Amino acid sequence: MNFAFSEEQEELRKSVRRFLDDKSPEAEVRRLMETTEGYDPAVWAQMAQQLGLQGLAIPEEFGGSGYTYVELIVVLEEMGRALLCAPYFSTVALAANALLSSGDDAAKKEYLPGIASGDTIATVALTEPAGRWDEAGVTLEAKGSGDSWTLTGTKSFVIDGHTADLIIVAARTPAGVSLFAVPGDAPGLTRTPLATMDQTRKQAKLEFAGTPARLVGADGAGWATLSKTLDLAAVALAAEQVGGAQKVLDMSVEYAKVRVQFGRPIGSFQAIKHKCADMLLEVESAKSAAYYAGWAAAEDSDELPVVASLAKAYCSDAYFHASAENIQIHGGIGFTWEHPAHLYFKRAKSSELYLGDPTYHRELLAQRIGL
Repeated sequence: MNFAFSEEQEELRKSVRRFLDDKSPEAEVRRLMETTEGYDPAVWAQMAQQLGLQGLAIPEEFGGSGYTYVELIVVLEEMGRALLCAPYFSTVALAANALLSSGDDAAKKEYLPGIASGDTIATVALTEPAGRWDEAGVTLEAKGSGDSWTLTGTKSFVIDGHTADLIIVAARTPAGVSLFAVPGDAPGLTRTPLATMDQTRKQAKLEFAGTPARLVGADGAGWATLSKTLDLAAVALAAEQVGGAQKVLDMSVEYAKVRVQFGRPIGSFQAIKHKCADMLLEVESAKSAAYYAGWAAAEDSDELPVVASLAKAYCSDAYFHASAENIQIHGGIGFTWEHPAHLYFKRAKSSELYLGDPTYHRELLAQRIGL
């Protein structure tokens, strides 16, 4: 079992990093944070047409490139490093995975080519105002049968829900939790952007009032699909967190070398050395967890549910700790609005809570291994 990245995967990393250094510098991140849409359509199109990022892990029969989850991990790690403002996570890690896991070939043929080409922005609407990530948290009501369904209720904290062209909605029918596809401009759908702590990742509240929807997969089989999707999304988020954690570690080390106090670089002080050493240990451990989970996702291994929760819990803690220490090492300047440290800190905090916090995932992990 070899977890080193291949030459081709390292080349992918370099090309994505070059692209993001050019298209997602700090100034551009700050500009897009202030917009309602939260992304640049021109850059989104370039990501799909020039780099093929949206279709990277989508099978070739549905318009994608047919690569594995390992390549996706590489891309997401770089996006986390650059704090990319784009609906990539919602479209690729959530919606595309939900469609691929649904077993509904008609839905895959209809929606995946648009996602792969960059023409469709998509997301998954799971959580409701209660903020729960489990099956019992899905209470939005679906009525109908066959090809005719309507949805009534509210979804909250939906990433990119206000700009998505396609929304995969978890709703409850008499048979249980089921998945439904709803166009972004469907009648009876009201989309309201939410104020968020992490402005680099937009969220919305979606209200459905008799909104027509199309059933995806079998009626009542939605939670099995969603559970797999959430595991894959947790792995994707762990990779993003690793990218961000490595970036704040790099920022801390660089600053410790150049900041002089009492006539010597602060990196020569034992307290700063210890902080940097602890951060390095956690970031490297987080990488191991995320990469192993990426391998499990690529192989569709039986271990995926266990390692997804493990990676999400560990990488959340590591990123949040590293981003907090980064502020401490920078001292006064690290607390200012002008310094990028707070951008990573906010992303770390929102990512820690998104898809369930570390405590939730440790509990899930304990259940999954039978403790």
